[in-house]
Formats: sequence, C-alpha cells, structure tokens
Amino acid sequence: MGKTDRRSDGAQRSQTQLQLPLRDVVREALFDTVIVAGVGFVGEVLEEERTVLCGRRYQRDPQRQALRAGWLASSLSLGGRRVEIERPRVRSVDGQEMILPSWRAWSARDPLQRRAMEQMLVGVSTRRYARSLEPLPSELGVHGMSKSAVSERFVVGTERKLLELLQRDLSGLELVALMIDGVHFADHVVLAAIGIDRSGEKHPLGLREGATENTTACKALLADLIERGLNPNRAILVVIDGAKALRKAVLEVFGERALLHRCQAHKKRNVTESLPERMRSSVRSAMSQAYATRDPKRARRLLENLARRLESDHPGAAASLREGLEETLTVLRFNLPESLERVLSSTNLIENLFSRVREISRRVKRWQGGRMILRWTAAGVLEAERYFRKVAGYRAIPKLVAALRAHDAALERQRGVDNRRQAA
Repeated sequence: MGKTDRRSDGAQRSQTQLQLPLRDVVREALFDTVIVAGVGFVGEVLEEERTVLCGRRYQRDPQRQALRAGWLASSLSLGGRRVEIERPRVRSVDGQEMILPSWRAWSARDPLQRRAMEQMLVGVSTRRYARSLEPLPSELGVHGMSKSAVSERFVVGTERKLLELLQRDLSGLELVALMIDGVHFADHVVLAAIGIDRSGEKHPLGLREGATENTTACKALLADLIERGLNPNRAILVVIDGAKALRKAVLEVFGERALLHRCQAHKKRNVTESLPERMRSSVRSAMSQAYATRDPKRARRLLENLARRLESDHPGAAASLREGLEETLTVLRFNLPESLERVLSSTNLIENLFSRVREISRRVKRWQGGRMILRWTAAGVLEAERYFRKVAGYRAIPKLVAALRAHDAALERQRGVDNRRQAA
C-alpha cells in the first residue's frame, strides 16, 4: 500500500470518527427543536381558539360570547411524563369557565397510564422509570415521574385490566375445552380458567383468588363463567390439575356434560413426590411411556402394573397412581393426533401463561393482599394473550367436537329412556 492510499484511509477514519459524535449532537438538537416547537404549537392553537371565542385583543365586539381570563399553569402528557405549559383561560360573559376544544381533547387522553403499564410490563421498576424515558429539553418543566406517581398509574391501569378480564362476555364463544388450574402466590391461590374454541384459539376466561383450592372458590369461578355466557348444557372437555375440590366443583356445576381429564403432568408429579429421589426418574419415565402409547387400554394396563410393583415398598405412591387413574386417560379415548392430544392432556397451557405473570412480577418483594395479586395476574395474562397462537393440532378439533356432540346425544337418549321408564 502506497503513502497516498494510507493517507486516504486515515482521512476516511478521521471523518467517520468526527461524524459519529456529530450525528448524536444533530439528533439531540433536532429532538429538542421538535419538542420545543411542539409545545409552542400547543400554545398557538389554544390562543387561536381563544381568539375565535373572544375576538382580537383590545378590540370592541358587542357580539362576543366570551372574555379572556389570563393564563393558568397546567400540564399535558408528553414522552411518559407531564410537561408544564401556560394554558389560556376563557370565561363566558356571565363568568362561567369555558374549556377550549383542543384542550378538552388533549387533556381527556391519558397516555401516561398506558406508558407506565408498558414500562412495568417489560421489567422497568418504578424507581428507574425516569431513566427509561427520552430526556426532554431542560427549559421544559416536567413532573409525574416519581416512584409514587408511576406506581399509582400502574395500580389504576392494572385495575382496569382486571375488570376487563373479569367482565368479558363469553356468550359468543363456542368452547370445546376448559382448563382450570391453581397457582400459588405467597399465601394465596389464584384459580385460572382458559378456554379453547372450535377454531383452536385460546381465551383467558376468568380468575378467582382464595386461600386454598377449595370447592367454594372453584364453584364461584365456574358460576361466574356461566353468568357471563358459558353454556353449561353442552358437553365440554374439562382439564383439571387433579385437586379433589376442583373435581367436585366441576361435577356439581356441569354434571354429566363435563368430560373430565386429569392433568398427566400433575399425576406424574404427585406420584414421584411420594418416592425416594433415586426412583423418581425411572417411575416418571415409565408413566410417560405408558401415556405415550396413545392407547387407553394399554396405558391403563402398564400403569396398573407399575402400581403393583410399587405397592409393597411404596404404598403411598401406588395409591396416588391409582387415584383418578381412569380420568388421566380421557383424552386418549378421542384418538386425536399426537400434537393436539399433547396440548389437551395437561394444564401446561396455564402453567406457561403464569410463567409470564411471574416474569413481570419478579420485582415484587411483598404481595399486599389478594387484590394486588389479581391485578398483576390479569395484567400478565392479558399481556401474554397478545402473543397467543392457535393450539398445536387445531385442525383436528372437529374430531373432538364430534365426540362431544356424540356424548350429548347419548345423554339425551338415556334421558329419554329414563323418562319412559318413569312414565311406565
């Protein structure tokens, strides 16, 4: 390389090094100019509207309907905070305060609440909220970025999210499956219900907070779903975690219309927790292999053989395996494709949903009651819902629908037989 080439490369590197900080300076200057100009434009628009109502300054107008009333220190939302501005005031000729049209429109919008929600949901703490915002020109007065202000907006926002979820109209949903599971937060349990419709879409349906997964809380959750439009008079697959109280509540509310399936993942967990550490892996593998046969008769035989082997040394694990065994095979009887069968055989869908809730609430040091837990849970659930996709194997759902309608028909036939017998 010659001297000329080396000089050329050096000049290019120097020019690039000069351009980088220059770009930053220009960017900051442009940003400041746009913000300051925007705030100035707000003042101009408001003053023009005041002029329309009051006429020009120092000019007599017997037809005027309003009078100038000076200026009032106010603020508008900008860039995740409140920016102070001087707002022109107007009063009617009889002394009543009048609100300028543009100010009414701008002040009615509250983007700060949405911004605080977004920042908190992506993991920004209330203490670091101000640092996460784009800096504004120093000549602008700002406020609304304190820890307490952000926290208050988040509380209001999550309360709205909770009400949005708990007041959803369910009457338009044609659900084929209902999943219910309880998740622990400190000393509280949140029962969650997720529905799957005929097209394979997932729908968060409701939440219920309680100290335990008792029958009363479970029935209250189901009653709320029915009150909001869930049809209890058509057969539906109900996947539960295996809690006896939840099973009892489902049967009391839906009766024979509920095709109960116990979560296979919970069953494996319950059985292996009754065993020594050295045996857990092999027993879990044996149960997984039994369920993987996708043949309910063969799976039952394999699981019963496993229970007999455990009976002598580990009767508790054997009893846990036998308890509700038949209900862990319900989905296998539909002969669905493996992908859809895997989705419906456990409540992992809810577990995955609550992993998002735990992710956004990891900064919470102390839960201050059940309402706070519900607010955070609703915010996390609705945030996760934005990224919902159809369940795997959704094209086979018509096969499940056919099985459910066949179950309905069988119940109707049996009811007709019973009625005839009573009449005879």
